[in-house]
Amino acid sequence: MYGFTGLFCYTAESLPEQSIGLNLLERMSRPLCHLPKDNFIPLYTPSFGGSVICHLNESAPFTIQRGDRACHILMEGSIFNQKDLCSTPNLSLPEFILNGFMEYGIDFMKKLNGNYSIAICDEKHETLYLFRDCFGSRPLFYMQYENYFYFATELKSLLSIRKEPPTISRKGLNEIFAMGPARTPGQAIFDDIHEVKAACCLSVNRYGICSTPYWTLRCRPHYETYQETILHTKDLLEHAIASQCDTDSMESPDGRTCALLSGGVDSSIVSAILQSHHTDSDTPLTTVSFDFAQNEKYFKSSAFQPSQDRPYVDAMVRFLQSKHHYLECGFQTLADLLSESVHNHDLPCMADIDTSLLYFSGKVTDIANVAYTGECADEVFGGYPWMHGDDSLLTQNFPWVKTLAPRKALLNKDFLEFLNMDDYVTQAYQKAISKIPVLPEESTLDAGKRRYGYLNLYWFMQTLLNRMDRSCRATGLVARVPFADRDLIEYVYNVPWAMKAHNGLVKSLLRQTAEELLPPQILMRPKSPFPKTYHPYYEKLLVKMLSEVIRDSASPLHLFMDADQVQTFLNAPKDYGAPWYGQLMCGPQMIAYLLQIDTWIKDYQIRVLT
Repeated sequence: MYGFTGLFCYTAESLPEQSIGLNLLERMSRPLCHLPKDNFIPLYTPSFGGSVICHLNESAPFTIQRGDRACHILMEGSIFNQKDLCSTPNLSLPEFILNGFMEYGIDFMKKLNGNYSIAICDEKHETLYLFRDCFGSRPLFYMQYENYFYFATELKSLLSIRKEPPTISRKGLNEIFAMGPARTPGQAIFDDIHEVKAACCLSVNRYGICSTPYWTLRCRPHYETYQETILHTKDLLEHAIASQCDTDSMESPDGRTCALLSGGVDSSIVSAILQSHHTDSDTPLTTVSFDFAQNEKYFKSSAFQPSQDRPYVDAMVRFLQSKHHYLECGFQTLADLLSESVHNHDLPCMADIDTSLLYFSGKVTDIANVAYTGECADEVFGGYPWMHGDDSLLTQNFPWVKTLAPRKALLNKDFLEFLNMDDYVTQAYQKAISKIPVLPEESTLDAGKRRYGYLNLYWFMQTLLNRMDRSCRATGLVARVPFADRDLIEYVYNVPWAMKAHNGLVKSLLRQTAEELLPPQILMRPKSPFPKTYHPYYEKLLVKMLSEVIRDSASPLHLFMDADQVQTFLNAPKDYGAPWYGQLMCGPQMIAYLLQIDTWIKDYQIRVLT
């Protein structure tokens, strides 16, 4: 994988000389330890007042000079519809995008379907433009510090510039303790650092900083019949996978491809469609599944995770006749990777839900370098439990956080009073839903489903896409997420709820598209999310680790936690059936999340301002 980082100043008089500027760029790139240093490719243009850096020759900084206008581009990611938009063969991706931008300006970005972060410097107009894809698949952060504007695909690059320790105050602390592991769009947790929002252009020049959406998910009436909708949805999904396969062949002709197969309907549909692209190949489709040591012995069924994956994986492997790899992770590995996962995100994340994907991604790279996933289907088609049942629409909180009680129970009184968590979350929720348009003719129920669907896409899905990006960024795996395709989402977003859950069946629309693709037991399998370990020794290991942290008087957790309440929590059996975030983060994940917060504050030497 690769990343980029750079600095910009709209007046050339304020720039350091080239040797100093290049040293500064190298310093910013040094924390990106997973990137190959021999691919450090700087671009320094003193007349423009900025610089960019890239870490892959295929996406090196690119410049176009037309008369007195020079523009430079730095990017990471993929564009899946380049062939549809560009008739010139063998045009590199950066050249294609920069040509389009110079010809059509920001409007050109509306045409792009892909996952990307882009920086474009326009010398003549003394302006820097930063772009993120429509759903925030790739990260992009920025800050103003001393005389320059800095930007990077990872927080660690920006933190390396500061001469003083980073700080976090009330807003950032609420993001960690009340919203986490999700983040409010645009929030980067650290004081004075921000994230470019999805589908937005951030322009920077002598007149200031301006964030403008270049694409918006719009409400439109839906006029197709149910059968027409099924066929249209199937065509869009097949096109999404086909275009991503074409992109793979252009970017890495000798690449090895696999499908991540859980035996659920989402990953199975992707695998089945992907197999159709292997019909001319002498080798079968490669599939990979994830599980945890001794889960067959300790698994506990719940409303949130009703079944294990293995029997369904076996059935789907037989059906596809794929070349399958069973990957397994032990509980000790999950605990060992908690710190590494923090360093990949530069933030606390989804605890062992994140570390497991980090581990498995590294193992997949031994098998393939491109992996197709069924991620994001639930956000697009309304598969989560909180989308079903009218009572869920009455909440005044984000649906994946039914209550703040499990979080608040462990915090000390003074810190709770300082945070005012309920007020922070309520304001964030009300602000979010107030910006979601609905159609005038929609019923209260349909309008509520639409709002929840929007929140799923721009809040919950971004957390999962971020998890996928960081795991792959660290291991070198390229992940393809066809369900996060812009055209597919734009269409399905406007399909009425009665079609998405036809006759009360969860994700009925998606299941109907796959009637001819999947065996019945797979097609009708109830949702079961990404697997996690149920091994009792994992919980005991986490309890031991957090107990040692709490006994350490120097631990930063003492700033926030009620030690007695934490000890009571550690002494009690953990509830695996009542998540405090999403579907997977229960008691053990709360312990792991607190361990990550402790690691994060200590390792990043953060000053907490309360």
